Amino acid sequence: MHRPLSATALCLALAATLAVPAHAASPLLDAMKSQLTQSGAGSALPAVGASTAGNAAGVIQYCVKNNYLNAASASGIKDKLLGMVSGQKPQQTGYANGAKGLLTGSDGKSLNLQGLSGKLKEKACDYVLKNAASLV
Repeated sequence: MHRPLSATALCLALAATLAVPAHAASPLLDAMKSQLTQSGAGSALPAVGASTAGNAAGVIQYCVKNNYLNAASASGIKDKLLGMVSGQKPQQTGYANGAKGLLTGSDGKSLNLQGLSGKLKEKACDYVLKNAASLV
């Protein structure tokens, strides 16, 4: 039987991912996310879905502007997302919030990227880009 991770264990596991090379950290983060989901604790990151595509586009813009994502690889996805939500008022508001670093998920969760450290911002930006790419 799996027991949910305590907050201390989660913090220690997250700190461990920051101490490993970037190419090794992604599988470790994926494993942690999987373990949290299986334990019933759920994902700590907001879900990126079609209903929040405008917000995801805004977060991508925030990440590019602050050099957490490469503009060449991220701008195409951002532009496609914006094309999908053009003229939708809630999506425009979501974009504006995302461009300020506020990620709002389709599951109702939110995360302010401005309050994260540099490495965590980079991971969050990668997460948004990866999930947004699946929407386009």
